Amino acid sequence: MNSEEVKTELIVILGPTASGKTELAVNLAYQLNGEIISADSRQVYKKMDVGTGKDLAEYIKNDKNIPYHLIDICEAGEKYNVARFQNDFHAVFEQVKSRNGFSILCGGTGLYIQAAISDLWKTQIPVNEDFREESESLETEVILEKYAHFLENYHFSSRKRLVRMVEICEYLEKNPEFSKGEHKAIDYTIFGLNPALELRRERISKRLKDRFEGQGMVAEVQNLLNDGVSAETLEYYGLEYKYISYFLKNDMTFDQMFSKLETEIHRFAKRQMTFFRSMESKGFKINWIPDSLSKEEKLQYILNKI
Repeated sequence: MNSEEVKTELIVILGPTASGKTELAVNLAYQLNGEIISADSRQVYKKMDVGTGKDLAEYIKNDKNIPYHLIDICEAGEKYNVARFQNDFHAVFEQVKSRNGFSILCGGTGLYIQAAISDLWKTQIPVNEDFREESESLETEVILEKYAHFLENYHFSSRKRLVRMVEICEYLEKNPEFSKGEHKAIDYTIFGLNPALELRRERISKRLKDRFEGQGMVAEVQNLLNDGVSAETLEYYGLEYKYISYFLKNDMTFDQMFSKLETEIHRFAKRQMTFFRSMESKGFKINWIPDSLSKEEKLQYILNKI
């Protein structure tokens, strides 16, 4: 199978931490001759490898290097944000497309994924309070009939989304000079990994232990401090960097740090899933891959869907 046979322009693979996203994305890229675009808010930073779980060795499949993007693009100490990611993503996506490649967006930063595939220009259109007040007294069928000229090409999962779309369409009609920006809508398909809670917790705890025992996570944080990255900046970079810096400053014992970090990563994974569910409520369809499937079957699940 090759990328020319794939109907969608972009495959998205999302899931909480330690769910196996990267391995699945690499196997898929190998099958489709594709390239992986990272949707991870911390893997953009250089010298932050262990704590962010880059696992760059995973991007090799049967001696073939799988191209990856938006990893190691910033110096440690910089501040990266969702607006920069959106622009960087679209630039890479168009580059991959220009060489007839196929893009796989993979990561656990839901906000970045949503930014990559959303029509964010819609958020710039103001709320019309008068229309919203008027709509409260109208039946849904009446709104659909009254504004049919706006809505014939749209499907609505909720009344709230229906009202917002009318609001957007009316605004665009009255303000033809409004610019939607440079980015065109992308034809995407989203797949999600969601291991059972106990399995997820087991994987997170094992991975955390491995990073301390054999991968040098404490040394990585110490090296960042030695390079002039402040402890305050490390807190900005998230859980591992935050709590290990506390340990290195003698604000916590190792056992206290490890226990707190383990607890907070479990909570973080829960928050990731909450965000993904919120994406579904906004109309993003996520094809959840049954976790009971083997690695090979998960890959085939995606190939069958597309």
